[in-house]
Order: sequence, then structure tokens, then C-alpha cells
Amino acid sequence: MNNGRLFGIIYHLLNAKRTTSSELATMFEVSDRTIFRDINALSSLGIPICAETGRNGGIYLMDHFVLDKVLFSKEEQESLLLALKGIKAIEPEKSEQAYSKLQSLFKLPEDNWLEVDFSPWYQENEGAQFDRLKSGILNRKKVAFEYISQSNQREKRVCNPLKLIFKSQTWYLQAFCLSRKDFRVFKISRMQSLKIMDETFTPMVVPEIAVPEREGERIELTLAFSKEILYRVFDDFDHQDITIQKDGSAIVTTQVTDQRWLIRQLLSYGKHLKILSPDSIKERMKHEIEEIRANYDF
Repeated sequence: MNNGRLFGIIYHLLNAKRTTSSELATMFEVSDRTIFRDINALSSLGIPICAETGRNGGIYLMDHFVLDKVLFSKEEQESLLLALKGIKAIEPEKSEQAYSKLQSLFKLPEDNWLEVDFSPWYQENEGAQFDRLKSGILNRKKVAFEYISQSNQREKRVCNPLKLIFKSQTWYLQAFCLSRKDFRVFKISRMQSLKIMDETFTPMVVPEIAVPEREGERIELTLAFSKEILYRVFDDFDHQDITIQKDGSAIVTTQVTDQRWLIRQLLSYGKHLKILSPDSIKERMKHEIEEIRANYDF
């Protein structure tokens, strides 16, 4: 008797509701006689499986059947609870009950080795934005908001909200922008005056997000950091690009795309950074510093 095939038959019936011995025989590459032996074996184990002959007959599970915990391995049980822990960070009220029920069913001890929390440390209103956008997506309600674009323009947008995405420590909204007549991705932290509209929209197929093309040439940066800011170096750079010096400082050699934000990013390290190369970045940094000083000349 093949236990894997027995489980496969149950999973198929849970999804298909009703099937035939011929369909199962073809699926598992065995004879009809073997399938009927499997059905008898499942029935003897207490699985409420029925087989009826005739034109409207077939093989099916009784409506009251619920997949028992014994059909999940210990690793599968732990993985299921782990997934629910992640969902608890988004749907705390609804998923808490499901988590508690499954934990009790599986008889697994409370395990606090992992906590998932998507909320930011500082921007407390982002959670409210998230809840409103989630409501718009689930209820298919259009949303209106003001958005600060990368070009620093404040723009009014009306969109069909489709998907919430967490990437690179930030929440994004994927939506169909009605003013642009195209799919767009918006950073939630840049949204203001978010409103859920009464107007609904029809479901839409959400396309995969294309990886944005990087503007600017690739350059090699060599940077020296003081030991006082080492924690940020390990936050921001690939560890294999970091070389720790004897005095605790760090040298970073990395490839980056020369974009507009590069100098502002480097400036954020303040006095703890020295650009070693290339000279073109050194000059741009000097120019930026001179303009900053001009803001404080009296």
C-alpha cells in the first residue's frame, strides 16, 4: 500500500469534490482495481470516502470531512504555524484565532523565536494608511490621494488599488492609475490625504512588476568609514565588499549606479565618511558641501 498515493487521493478529493476510479487510476498510473483497494483502505482508517456506481456516481468525501492533523508531518505543522505568524502581523484579529486553534490541534508548544512586525519605528500613521488601502483592495473601492513623486512634484492621483507589496523594508501599493491609464507602484509613505471613494471598480489582472531600469552608468566606489558608524556600513553594503581595518574602521569597495540620490546618500554618513575614489564623486561631494555651507553663511 502506497501511503503517498492515499494522501494524494484525499487531497485531490478535497479540491475536486467528486471524481472517478478511472480518473484516479490515470492520475496515479495504477489500475482501477488498485484504486478501489486504496478506497477500501481509506475507509478502514475512518476516512468518510464514498464510491457510487451509475451515471451520476463517482468517488467523493462526505461533506463533514475535515483534514486531520495526522496528515501533516511535524515539519508541515510548524511551517503552517510559521506562515500564520507572518499573517498575524497584517490581520492580527482574524489570524490570531486560527493560529490558536491550529496550535491547540497540533499540540505544539508556544514558540516565541520569531516575531513579524511590519510597522515602522517612527511613522505611526503608516499603519492607518495600510488599513485603508487594504479595505480599498478587498472592497474594490477606488482611492484618491496626493503623491510626492521622485521629481518632488505633488500630484493628485485616483487609482484602482490592487496589491500591497512589502519590499526593501517598505510598503508599496500596486494600482491602476486612472490619470496615467497604466499600472503604477506607489510608496505608501509618500501618500497624503488618502481617501476611500464610494466608486467601485471591476477586478483586474495584476501584472508582474518589472524591475526598473537603472539610469546612469555603473561606477566603482571606494569609501573609508570610521568605526563610529560601522553599524550603518553593515546595514547598507554587501558584507563581502567590506574590509575591516585594525583600528576598527572599514574600507568599502562596491559597484553602484551613479544616480541623482548617490551624493545625498553619501552625505548621510556625515563626518564618518571619506570618499577615496573616483575623483568625479569627490568633486561632486565638495560642490554639494559648498552649497550646504552657503545655506548657513550669515
